Amino acid sequence: MEILYPATITRDDSGAFFVQFIDLPDTFTEGQTMEEALFNASEVLSAMLAWRLDNDKDIPVPSLGKTDTYSIAPDAKTQAALLMRAARGDMSYAQLARALETSWDVARRLEDPGHWPTLRALDRAAAALGKRLVLSLA
Repeated sequence: MEILYPATITRDDSGAFFVQFIDLPDTFTEGQTMEEALFNASEVLSAMLAWRLDNDKDIPVPSLGKTDTYSIAPDAKTQAALLMRAARGDMSYAQLARALETSWDVARRLEDPGHWPTLRALDRAAAALGKRLVLSLA
């Protein structure tokens, strides 16, 4: 599953590119070039989603992009944390920790976008959740 949030990009009077996320109205940025705007968009999206994860806030599911939108991906750490949270569903951290034969804190860190879990840890967690870890380069 790839996590992509749709955003609109418009050019303002000064020539800068303004990025606004459709599903996250409080998340926006800009850039002097399209390349800079897209880079900044990924950075601000990652930061906002990480903040929402850290503060246990609701995270909207990305809507399907329209033809006039750009699909923006958060960084890999944030994607991993979001995917682990979605896969865990209603399972508690304690249940996941028992399945992984580890501590509650180690299980919780799998959903911490500030933590870099190893591929081995992600693979073990996916298996414990009845899932399969699949890597992809885009």
